[in-house]
Amino acid sequence: MARSSTGFVTALTAGALTVVGFLAYQASASAPADLGAHKSATPAATASKKPKHKDPEALPAASGKGERVVYALSTDRVWLVDARGKALSTYEVMPGTVDPAPGKYTVDSRTGSVVGTDGKSIEHVVRFALVNGVAIGFSAAVDGSTPEPDPTKQTGGIRSSREQGDKMWEFAGIGRQVVVVP
Repeated sequence: MARSSTGFVTALTAGALTVVGFLAYQASASAPADLGAHKSATPAATASKKPKHKDPEALPAASGKGERVVYALSTDRVWLVDARGKALSTYEVMPGTVDPAPGKYTVDSRTGSVVGTDGKSIEHVVRFALVNGVAIGFSAAVDGSTPEPDPTKQTGGIRSSREQGDKMWEFAGIGRQVVVVP
């Protein structure tokens, strides 16, 4: 009986060594080629692989030409752009719960003061789009707040500070182009 258990143990050991050998091969095949190589002590000797971050205040490249308002959905930022393509002002905004699709629009109505869909008194409302019955436009709360909108309500107000709302009101008259970029 001692012989059969020795054979059994030998077979198990051989199987285990085969599995360990296979796993070692897989690990070595997927290891980087420079693993264990001496690294330079000078950080400048290697090129940085980090992506360069764009300036968040830089005017988006594909945002049109001429005098216009540019609104970036991904960064919740607005630019007021002069005829030469120079940004006169840029600032962050708090969007409503309904976004316009990227594209070109025109300011089609303005209101000096009104009560917003969130019940706040707002001023300098500059509307440029209608999405499923929801008016989309820039405005400023009279109390200066820019709270996040109630996600259960459909709102199209893109809120800014009162100071920025004044700039928008002065710049974006009826007919002014608004370019919405992703």
